[in-house]
Amino acid sequence: MSATNEDILIEFEKILNDENVPKNIKSKITEIISTLNYQENTQEFNTNKALQELDEVSEETNIPEHTRTQIWGIASLLESLK
Repeated sequence: MSATNEDILIEFEKILNDENVPKNIKSKITEIISTLNYQENTQEFNTNKALQELDEVSEETNIPEHTRTQIWGIASLLESLK
């Protein structure tokens, strides 16, 4: 079973609604959502760019461990879109 954009957005919403996630991480997640929804590029390009940005976010020093795990899960979902 492969993921859908809706599945991925639901996972992102969980992070955005988590009070323990710092604002700078939430801001970057919002940017990644915008990247995925950008209509001027192909879905594959947007997915690859979002994966790259997620990798950068996962390396942030102030990210909670459970959020890092969620991000890795989202990256796996994005990989299944390819």
